[in-house]
Amino acid sequence: MIVRGMESAANGMLALMDMHDMIANNLSNVNTVGFKKGSLRFKDIMESAVYSQKGSILRNDSSRYLGDLSVGSQSLEYIHDFSQGALDKTNNPYDVAIEGDGFFKIQDVDGKISYTRNGSFVVNDQQYLVTKQGEYVLDINNRRIRMIPEDFDPELFRDRIETVIGESGNIEINSYNQKIPLQTIGVFDFSNKEDLFEIGDAKFIPMDPENNPELRSEKFTVQQGMLELSNSNVIREMINTIATSRNYESLTKVVSTNSDMLATAVSVGRIGS
Repeated sequence: MIVRGMESAANGMLALMDMHDMIANNLSNVNTVGFKKGSLRFKDIMESAVYSQKGSILRNDSSRYLGDLSVGSQSLEYIHDFSQGALDKTNNPYDVAIEGDGFFKIQDVDGKISYTRNGSFVVNDQQYLVTKQGEYVLDINNRRIRMIPEDFDPELFRDRIETVIGESGNIEINSYNQKIPLQTIGVFDFSNKEDLFEIGDAKFIPMDPENNPELRSEKFTVQQGMLELSNSNVIREMINTIATSRNYESLTKVVSTNSDMLATAVSVGRIGS
């Protein structure tokens, strides 16, 4: 039982180390636009059936089942909390935030697709709407979004008055007292968000796109001139850090105590022999 107690405590310490890494990641991204905090799911490990016979833990035909005994726990999977983050007003016409469900769909220069809630966009030299890293923002038809009409003279584009992005993601420019409709920013969602894997910079990809394909999001509005902040809270994560550290310290004491007991038992055994 002493060894089992040490093993249980050691497993708990390993799980708390994973928890600490997760909290550290949440804290380091409190200022990352569109970041979604993570959490861990745990599972019991090395479960064994316990039987009793006249008060002893022995298993035979006449024993009585008492239940299962778990020897600690370990982290099962890392999941994201996709709850809405606070919206911050920037007044930048190319900053957009999703209020509700869904993700912006972006494409890098190699054609790889990912999804993000970070709507901090800019217009590049070719007048395409892109991320700060140069990835193209796609419209509802999976096309790159060009911020001027195809037959529009780029030289005259400098004289446009205003770029307007509506709540459904539709883009139009007001130039020379004319409203010129452009493309519509695509907002996509997934039925199983737990299938999404973060690849960094608050970007996600589905791990099983065949069984969890992208869907057109329905319950959302696009807010121009705003950005969605991280949903990671500094105070809450600091409290989690303290709690995790205290639990780890407690388990360390359990290991130390059981180690002393084991050493005593070994010494007694040697004396008796």
